[in-house]
Amino acid sequence: MPVAEIMTPAPGNQQSLDIRPTPRAEMNLYPLDTFPYEYAGREITVSFEMPEFTAICPFSDFPDFAVLRLSYVPGERCVELKSLKLYINSFRDVKIFHEHVVNVILEDFVAACAPLRVELEGDFHVRGNIKTVVRASYKKDGA
Repeated sequence: MPVAEIMTPAPGNQQSLDIRPTPRAEMNLYPLDTFPYEYAGREITVSFEMPEFTAICPFSDFPDFAVLRLSYVPGERCVELKSLKLYINSFRDVKIFHEHVVNVILEDFVAACAPLRVELEGDFHVRGNIKTVVRASYKKDGA
């Protein structure tokens, strides 16, 4: 077999499954609220652990469970905790891949808070003998 054939990725859906992630515009995620950080310029790290994250697998329609860990350095705004809880819980009916959900949360968090830095980890529970951990980060230019 020629090397080029080995290195060419296979088509994405060889199982012919009906894979339809929830379109971003239809996710109906709760908005993230913020409040002013009164000590802007003084760097602190705020960390959250969210052990009950759930979304739906677009392949199987089964729930995916994860522990989310988020740490950020606020710029001028901090995230309000109740809105963060409601935002995270609003993924329960969303069909989304592990790799994508971490990026969606990171993008929404950065848009809401404009942090200096943020790190997000999705530590997904074992399913079918495979454990997935997805990490993403953001750093404001000059921070």
